[in-house]
Amino acid sequence: LRLGVVGKLKRILLWLLVVYVSIPFIIKLCPSIQAKLVFLNFVRMPYFIDLKQPLDQGLNHTHNLYLEPEAGLKVGVWHTVPAQMWREAQGKEGEWYDSTFSSTHPVILYLHGNAGTRGGDHRVQLYKVLSSLGYHVVTFDYRGWGDSDGSPSEGGMTSDALFIYDWLKERLDKKPLYIWGHSLGTGVATNLVRRLCDRGSPPDALILESPFTNIREEAKSHPFSMVYRYLPGFDWFFLDAITANNIRFASDENVNHISCPVLILHAEDDGVVPFHLGKKLYNMASQSKSLSGHKVQFVPFSSSLAYKHKFIYRSPELPNILRYLLCLSPSLPPSHR
Repeated sequence: LRLGVVGKLKRILLWLLVVYVSIPFIIKLCPSIQAKLVFLNFVRMPYFIDLKQPLDQGLNHTHNLYLEPEAGLKVGVWHTVPAQMWREAQGKEGEWYDSTFSSTHPVILYLHGNAGTRGGDHRVQLYKVLSSLGYHVVTFDYRGWGDSDGSPSEGGMTSDALFIYDWLKERLDKKPLYIWGHSLGTGVATNLVRRLCDRGSPPDALILESPFTNIREEAKSHPFSMVYRYLPGFDWFFLDAITANNIRFASDENVNHISCPVLILHAEDDGVVPFHLGKKLYNMASQSKSLSGHKVQFVPFSSSLAYKHKFIYRSPELPNILRYLLCLSPSLPPSHR
């Protein structure tokens, strides 16, 4: 009996070893698998939600609409009005929501990270916080995410973000428009803002929540890579497969072409995008010539707060932090930790 158990254990270990050794070769031979792991757009959490009904997620002052960044390609968009308009918003259609952009309230364009949809719980909680602070929040699912058409690529995500930004700008006249990116969305955000600055029309500010320097450094630091990262050939097997898909998200390069106020928020206990990558990006931004003369702020959140990768929206100091950046006041409040 004992020999039988030992034999089974040996077979299991052998299979695990075969799988372990096979994965790098499979990814190298099929780099599209690595792209899917970067985007995780096929992971729809929470499942079974109807993105046409933001009310189901507790957003009773949000309108769902679809826009076409390219002919025949529609993306799903949510527009949440400031919380003080919620009563007036009841029963209203798209035309009313469109008209609210003429109000004096500023707008935040939110670019979400990988996996899930615009209806993800931590994202919805942030929309509620920002709405309660008097912002319009406009968010969308990139092509290939949620109920949006198409398939994902870095270029496509950036094009979608640029299209939505321009769509908003047409409606806002000269009212403030801020860009907020989270996680992988910070890579989209710096790509977008670099493009805007290159054409001479920077946004009013850029907020990066849990950012990284570039996708290769993030992939090397990600918990999923832990079992391989110290093996010889890690870069060749895994990181080169990302580059082969034309995925870079080079925020560390982009900050040298950005000219608007920048706020970086990062929790010290972030287990997905390590804190040191956000700090490194801040150090690069603070030395950037293009950002010289613009406010560049880094706000760390202590591990004791347990905000991790997704829960910075819980910070009671967030309203003050945003007020200090977006009102361009000289310094942050001292108690943000």
